[in-house]
Amino acid sequence: MAQTQPPAYDLENPSLVSAMDECPLWSAPFGLKLLEILRMQKKMTVLDIGPGTGFPLLETAMRLGRDSLVTGIDPWKAAAARAVQKIRATGIPNASMIRGFAEHLPFKANRFDLILSNNGINNVLDMAETFKECSRVLKPGGQFAWTMNLEGTMSEFYDVFKETLFKNGMGSLVESVENQIHSKRKPLDEVADLLSESGMRINRIVRDSFVLRYASGSAMMGHFMIRQAFLDPWRSIVPEGRRDSVFGQIENTLNDMAEKNGELRMTVPFAVLDCTTE
Repeated sequence: MAQTQPPAYDLENPSLVSAMDECPLWSAPFGLKLLEILRMQKKMTVLDIGPGTGFPLLETAMRLGRDSLVTGIDPWKAAAARAVQKIRATGIPNASMIRGFAEHLPFKANRFDLILSNNGINNVLDMAETFKECSRVLKPGGQFAWTMNLEGTMSEFYDVFKETLFKNGMGSLVESVENQIHSKRKPLDEVADLLSESGMRINRIVRDSFVLRYASGSAMMGHFMIRQAFLDPWRSIVPEGRRDSVFGQIENTLNDMAEKNGELRMTVPFAVLDCTTE
């Protein structure tokens, strides 16, 4: 049986952060769609919420040109330092990076022409407060454009997860699975209500999806992105003494699916929201 215990990744380890590109494959499909709807004008003041090691902060700054100013804000210390290093190394004079939280933006009201975020908003601690802060610092009529993956993300895995819990007499934990999904991927109608309460309106929603393909369940469970971002939260739902057994069963089931179908496919639906202040 393949190992399912995640390694102890230290997200503040510079050597780990240096191995992470500014546009990870996971971020790219979302980011490309986001870049399609951004307003491209001269002399813009722009805020990027949660660019991590630098995407789409650097790309946006380069596309807008030197007469625009693009600031990134992220609470992740090591990633912010890496983004600053990239800005210096690439010589992008109109990009900057600071540490901070989206719920407490350190800017005056009506500061920005454009606020963007690529899969950053669904990771904040308080989405409602984040929207209020974005509405406060965005100029009247400014654009708030951002992406989020939707509640159907990797439904193929979650179906197996829930089925395995039931088979092991832990059906009561299925609600915890649903709660975890909701905490990171809220339904669009709920998001729309929060935006409206903050003084924002949605101009349009662009829906899309992509597929993550794996040769086996073991390959999926061993993938860096899965182990770094998903596996610990999944495992935390199961009592510690039963985690290895349950996730071993899940991995075996996914392997059987891959053998039967010739590959394992995980669907990732997502949305790009084009918003503005009322």
